[in-house]
Amino acid sequence: MPRGAGRGYSRGFGRGYYRRSFGFYGLIDLLFLIGILYFFVKLFIVAAPYAVGLIALLILREFLRPRLWGWRRPF
Repeated sequence: MPRGAGRGYSRGFGRGYYRRSFGFYGLIDLLFLIGILYFFVKLFIVAAPYAVGLIALLILREFLRPRLWGWRRPF
């Protein structure tokens, strides 16, 4: 028998091995998850116009550059 198998380390994950309790620590965990999601949404809202502007400038640059049509694709 491998080491630790007799002390409860080999229990299956499907039989309630990890059960989330919604006590005090569950509430703190939920608040942290909501805070992280709020931060990512705010970060996306702030960064989205810059990303769209950068893509627009790159597309405009591709249209204004002189290119040899036989050597490469338009984009």
